[in-house]
Amino acid sequence: MMFYLDFPLYLMESLKRWSSIYGYVAVFMFLTTVSKGSTCEAPSRPQCFRRNADESVYMCEWSMNMTESDVTFDLYFNETKFNIKKTWHEIPEEQLIKHRLVHIRVEAHVGNSSCRSLKTSVKLVDTVKYEAPGNISVSWLKNNLSLVWRAAEKYPALAEVWFRRDKHPIESWEKRKMTTTISQTSMCQVIVANLLNYKAYQVQIRHQPTLARALNPLWSDWSQVVIVPGELEHKPEVTMTKTLVNNGRRVTLTWKPVQHAAAVRGVTYSLNDTQSSHGCPCPPVKNRDPISTTSYTTYVSYSAVNISVIARNAAGSSPPAIVQVPAESAADLKTCDETLLNVKINKTTCLEWYEFQDGDPRPENILTLSGRKKKKEKMQIRKNIKDYVRYLYFEHRCIRGKPRTVKMCLFYQKEGVPRREPQDFTAFSETHSSANLLWKAIPFVDQQGFLTHYRLCSVKISSQDKQKECHNISASLTKYYLENLTPGTRYDVTLAGVTRAGEGLQANVTIKTLPEKPVNVWLSLGLLFVFFLMSIMFTFILKRIKNLMFPPVPTPVILDFTNHQPQNQETMEKEEKVHELTLHQLPPEHKTLLEDLEESAVQERDDSTDEDPENEKGDSQMSEGTSDECLSPGSTEQVLRCSKEDIEQMDELTMLIYRKGLVFDVKTDSPENGLN
Repeated sequence: MMFYLDFPLYLMESLKRWSSIYGYVAVFMFLTTVSKGSTCEAPSRPQCFRRNADESVYMCEWSMNMTESDVTFDLYFNETKFNIKKTWHEIPEEQLIKHRLVHIRVEAHVGNSSCRSLKTSVKLVDTVKYEAPGNISVSWLKNNLSLVWRAAEKYPALAEVWFRRDKHPIESWEKRKMTTTISQTSMCQVIVANLLNYKAYQVQIRHQPTLARALNPLWSDWSQVVIVPGELEHKPEVTMTKTLVNNGRRVTLTWKPVQHAAAVRGVTYSLNDTQSSHGCPCPPVKNRDPISTTSYTTYVSYSAVNISVIARNAAGSSPPAIVQVPAESAADLKTCDETLLNVKINKTTCLEWYEFQDGDPRPENILTLSGRKKKKEKMQIRKNIKDYVRYLYFEHRCIRGKPRTVKMCLFYQKEGVPRREPQDFTAFSETHSSANLLWKAIPFVDQQGFLTHYRLCSVKISSQDKQKECHNISASLTKYYLENLTPGTRYDVTLAGVTRAGEGLQANVTIKTLPEKPVNVWLSLGLLFVFFLMSIMFTFILKRIKNLMFPPVPTPVILDFTNHQPQNQETMEKEEKVHELTLHQLPPEHKTLLEDLEESAVQERDDSTDEDPENEKGDSQMSEGTSDECLSPGSTEQVLRCSKEDIEQMDELTMLIYRKGLVFDVKTDSPENGLN
């Protein structure tokens, strides 16, 4: 037996019929809506609505635990029945009563069993239920979380947001209700304020129309739980290494990983460089896929390149880290002898002109001419190259997919004279005959050509001699020592830069040399005297040190045996008379003649020491006479006496003894003298 249940009407009738407690028990039993012995579980109360206020199709839906596959449903709008096999059904508005109250119920059939849901009484035109928010995008605005999804209609709605910290499942949900804002692109947005942007969160949303759009608004289903990563507040910390490879450069970039809260849903990195985007010289790279690693290697030419690194996660992107790869040094570059400015180039060749500003090529002032450009674009680029402007010229080629720089030089399309003089031209440290000059180089933008040298000229002021003396100074110098000037004279000095087109404007400075001072004679004499005394003192000290370290060696005494020359001519003319002399050897016990002579000589010497010194003069006279007597011919006694004196001198000479560099005069006395 089937029981038909219409809860509101049945409840009123039951209350009227049974006033006792048994009537209430009967009402409760009817609410089960299941027949005796049935295995069917009653469906939920059906809901019928439109997805927005302008929709003409109504959606009816309910829920049921379906364990069987052959379940069918009967959907009733008052007495109108629709047979369906799903838990939802779309019905065009033409088949329904929209502006009056209708009673809606669902009857489920499972095999031989049936069960019915509770009845819903609604006016369909006033009922609107949005779809659950989907494709929710999240982003951080400092400590505020922005949630954006596709709006159901172009009017504000009421949203309910639940959130809690990620990785905290036992933490309760925090709930907030707020009105959404609609953008011009029909996107719905809410902002959850006062969160921690360095933390990760779990978020889910549902929404409904406002009463201005529907008198009977229904909450949408909950969105899926969205994981919101932490904000990428800081740009990646990138380090760069570059290596010269085959007329190009290999650039390797590495950076640190982001914090864990910002990487809960993964992090990717987007890289882009100006050469690849401009297609010079290799074809431009489009739609380069982001990478998930923390390193990247690319190849660039010798010209300046900017490489940007951006970290991205589900909550947004980091500020870009710009890595500037400067152009190779232009300090020792030569001037261009020729360029491909007016030559047709192929698609693998690219030309670049970097305009110099204050010595550095500025990347924002770049002219690029590649073979991929159209003819009109090439003509326009050639017209944009200025006269009197210094350019850094590059000629690139794409070889095996990698950029290579085959030429690099300094370029002027047309040269002129410098339009400014050297800056801050000053003189300092003037002396009576010289002065130092200092200046700053002419800025590159004002040189208007290659500076070959500086021309420095000087001329005397208030002098009849107006002869100008000029010097050529290297263009790399910014100071000069001017010498050979006249003391006490004023000079007008000028300095100008010179290019191949001529001499530019002059900078001038007036200098005055110091008057010549007289030399202080007394000071010079005093210094000379002090120097003389010091030299004597040092000489004496050095001699003393030498004597202490190296004592002097005595000089041996050598007697001078000079033959007596005859005193007069008569002596020389006398003939020497030689008498025969026979020498007999005496026995050993007898004294020889020489011994007798020696004893007599010693005896005479001892006697002479006892006499008064006054006799010394007489002795000298006697010795002179004796020498004369030896030279004159006479008797044999005279010859023996002279021989005795000579032998005595020889004996004294033989007694000189050398020992360790010293001379000792050793004289032996006879035994008789020893006894005395």
